[in-house]
Parts: sequence; C-alpha cells; structure tokens
Amino acid sequence: MPQSLLEYADSLDQRDLRWPAPPKFELVNATPSLKPLAGMRGVTWSLYGTLLRITDGELLLRHPQALRMEVAIEKTIQEFNMWNSMTRRPGKPADLMLPKYLNLLEEARLTSTSRKGDYPEIDAAQIWRKLLELLDKKEYRYDESVYGDWNELSQKVAYFFQTALQGTEGAQGGLATLHAISTGGLRQAALADAQSFTLVQLTRALRSQGNVQQLDSILPDSLNTLSYASGIRKPSKSLYAEALLGFQKIGIEPHQILHVSSRIHDDLAIAKSCGMRTVLFAGDKTSLKVTSAELKDPAIRPDRLVTELIQLREILQV
Repeated sequence: MPQSLLEYADSLDQRDLRWPAPPKFELVNATPSLKPLAGMRGVTWSLYGTLLRITDGELLLRHPQALRMEVAIEKTIQEFNMWNSMTRRPGKPADLMLPKYLNLLEEARLTSTSRKGDYPEIDAAQIWRKLLELLDKKEYRYDESVYGDWNELSQKVAYFFQTALQGTEGAQGGLATLHAISTGGLRQAALADAQSFTLVQLTRALRSQGNVQQLDSILPDSLNTLSYASGIRKPSKSLYAEALLGFQKIGIEPHQILHVSSRIHDDLAIAKSCGMRTVLFAGDKTSLKVTSAELKDPAIRPDRLVTELIQLREILQV
C-alpha cells in the first residue's frame, strides 16, 4: 500500500536532508487586548502566521530569490529521478524545469473564477502533476508501491519542493491552545490559504509540542475551508461564506465565531465584514501584516489582540 503524504513526510526524517530553517523569532511590541468575548462557539484559524510559522511569513510557490527557487527545483529533480526523462540541453537541470514550472504558475494565476471579486488559487500539486505528465511522454517511471497514483505522487512532489523552499515550525503554545479550545467545547476549523500538504506540515510541527494522534479530531475536514480545494484564496469573500455555511449547518452563526489571523487588510477585515468576531495575532514580526491606520479604523480593526496564542483562552474563557 502506498505511503500517505504524512508517512512520506515522516520517512524523509530518516535521511540526512538539509532543509531551510524556520524564521528567526522576533517579538512584536504590542499590548494584548484580552477582554472576554461572550457567546463564542467556534474558532477559525488562518494557519500560516498563526499556528504554523514559515520562512518569509507566508507560503510562497514562487520565491523572489532566484537562487532559492533553483536549489529547491534541483533537489526535487534529484529526489524523484526526473532528469532521465527530461530533454537534455547544456546547463543545469533546473535551467530546463524552472521556466516550465513558472509558466504553469503564471497560467494558473491568470485563470478566472466563476464569481466576480474572487481571487483564483493555485493548487501546487496540480502544477507538479502537469510537469510530471510532460516527463511521462519520455517514459517517466516511479515506484507506485511507495508514491501511489499520479495525484498522490504529485502531492508528495509538491510537499518536497515546498519543504526545500521554505522552513516551517509550530508557533509556541499552538498545541496547548488548540487542546484548550477543544476541551472548552468550541468547534475549530482552518479558514486558510493553504495547499494539500499544509495540514501535514501543521501535524508535524505540532508534534514537537506534544501528542498529536489525529489533527482531524481538532480541525475536522468537514469544517475546514482550504484555498487550494476551494479554488479561491483570500481576500475572496466567497471563501469566508463557504466556511460560514459549514458552521451554520451545525447551528453556529457568524457572530459566534472568532477568526484568528496575523493579517488585517486581506483577512481579518473580510472576516469582520462577514459578521465574524476577529483577533489579531501579533506575536511574531515575520508574519505580522498590519498598519497603524488599520488598527485605528473602526470598520476593520480586530476585536481583540493577542501576543501569545495561549492568551486566546482568556478571551474565550476556556
């Protein structure tokens, strides 16, 4: 039976592979606002920048540093034995693969959505699926017993490439906060710009903080709204509407949900306009995206501010 994506990711730990380091932690000079919010029944998380720290503060399928892209592509080509099925030209393998990858990204970004005002999201695994299909024309072969079918293989390639491009780790207190909210009787879900490998990254990151058997028991798939699966990313209002519909099916209304993010303009402001309560996580300079004007604007400023995730317990009274 093929390895799951999590099993594959775990297997890489057994090898001497060098990955980019997580971002250096930098404190934010901010004052928490922790007055309890009454009537909260749900919490949604914008994963990158809150529970999951990542190099550069956000997930980047295309990094502005050309050398980082080149190194990640080279490692991916070697890991999945792509070179033998690539057209041989003078130069490095990345010189051939990288332009194709970037062209597919650009094509995907230009794809229109069905709803006005929505922003299309790229499924990184599908980008790699298309690249693998090009290789298959030259009889590309791989071990299906390990990697699975083409879709499963594509997810593993996407995970490996991203791991070679950006380092990740769990935010301090993340697992304890998730458990406290869950045992306090509130429902939780991801409402996030994410890829097919994001929850695997989160699972592995939280393991360093304690026992994580099934992330689905805390962030159930039935409530999660992830951009790659929905085909739209933030600040698309339709993404929030989709998340709220899932909560409404279990009897939880928008004003009973607290959305957690490190960004105001393209995240918390949209959640607030949809009737949700909001909290800004200002615990790490790397991911924080906020201006003084946004904090002063009553229409979009967050309802609360935390500098440590565990402070959410006080706001939610759990």
